[in-house]
Amino acid sequence: MSAGLDQNHVRRAFGRAADSYEEHAVLQAEVGLRLRERLDGEDFVPQRVLDVGCGPGTGSAALRERFADADILALDLALPMLHAATRRAGTPPAFARVAGDAQALPLADASVDLVHSNLCLQWCEDPGLALAEFRRVLRPGGLLLFSTFGPDTLKELRAAFAAIDRTPHVSRFVDMHDIGDALLVSGFRDPVLERDDFVLTYTDARTLMRELRAIGATNADTQRARALTGKAHLARVVEAYETFRVDGVLPATYEVVYAQAHAPEPGQPRRERGVDVATFPIERLRGSRR
Repeated sequence: MSAGLDQNHVRRAFGRAADSYEEHAVLQAEVGLRLRERLDGEDFVPQRVLDVGCGPGTGSAALRERFADADILALDLALPMLHAATRRAGTPPAFARVAGDAQALPLADASVDLVHSNLCLQWCEDPGLALAEFRRVLRPGGLLLFSTFGPDTLKELRAAFAAIDRTPHVSRFVDMHDIGDALLVSGFRDPVLERDDFVLTYTDARTLMRELRAIGATNADTQRARALTGKAHLARVVEAYETFRVDGVLPATYEVVYAQAHAPEPGQPRRERGVDVATFPIERLRGSRR
């Protein structure tokens, strides 16, 4: 389930946006709030919580408030984001900060009770591999809770660029049905997926583009043009975006997918790099001698 993204570009873009992210990430904050509301119906008390793609630590701090006695780990690919999260962590730190890739988590098998990830999965080159990693680090019965963007996200901006040239300028996002299939392939049980559409409005397309840069959400497609977009070319894109203007404003659509699932009990297989891996307690292993 490759998304065709350049992970080095993703790391650099979010690193550059560390200081401006929280000011402009209004949608991300709202989605995170709605994501964590799904914990209201859960009666378990996790001992260890992992926040994958923590950014400046907004979600990690909220998880600390919810689970006062839990060990909270905030993980991000971009080291500057972890530095920004220091302000949220406080003194003594409310949560630990760990540099790492969602597709290769630096944690032991079955070491986490809750994996939380708000709008991070869409920035993974292989979202399926990240889901397999979430499955690996979760304890049996542990909960996975995440949000991600669907393919309708920024469809207006994508169409405006497509009207001018055929080079990808907006990152591609994975369909909800593919996410559900990947959860099952990874061995998760009882997956529940929901979808929300958000439409933000702007006075002009350039303001939208500046906001995307401020939160690090720039084009990470491996097939993207490497040269800077010229002024004349950009002006044509801005003009093409004007066809979407309604009631004096320009819309920007975001398709948000929420998902939750539980890690299976020991003995049920998990998927790792195309291979089924079965796990079970040693006491269940039986043999005979003659």
